[in-house]
Amino acid sequence: MNLANQLTLARIALIPLFVVIFYLPYKWSYPVAAIIFAVAAATDWLDGYIARRFEQATEFGAFLDPVADKLMVAVALVLLVGAHDSALLSIASAVIIGREIVISALREWMAELGKRSSVAVSYIGKIKTAAQMLAIVLLLAIEPTAHPVMLVAGYFLLYVAAGLTLWSMFIYLKAAWPLMKSKRAA
Repeated sequence: MNLANQLTLARIALIPLFVVIFYLPYKWSYPVAAIIFAVAAATDWLDGYIARRFEQATEFGAFLDPVADKLMVAVALVLLVGAHDSALLSIASAVIIGREIVISALREWMAELGKRSSVAVSYIGKIKTAAQMLAIVLLLAIEPTAHPVMLVAGYFLLYVAAGLTLWSMFIYLKAAWPLMKSKRAA
């Protein structure tokens, strides 16, 4: 178990703590939950950097890292949807979570065919992730009705992330389409 994989496992282990802190009935619970999420987001970057820099990439890590990311983001979005009671937040969250499910299934299918590199992470996906993480941290850090400027900024960034989510999904599906078309005909 190398350091990169340990960081990924730590990110998963932070999820229950993140949820408990978020629901505590104290004024500091939202900002502390946001900090926990931000630390988890930072470990996502750090574990990838360590795996590449120190040649610690493993098949287990390649599987676990995206799972950890998607779990953390999905849990955060579900918590935010419940706290904000907003159709706008629900729509963006559904787009983001739905895309993650579609792309995860596509990557799994492509991996089974030995074509996983056809749906590798794109530059747009990296920008989407940055906007998404920043939006979630902003939205987690505030009471839903207390800071309207931060709320608008968080919603705006989340919609930017949702738009980039759809764009990157289109790119992934376009890259996989020739193989999907040939397999359907077979």
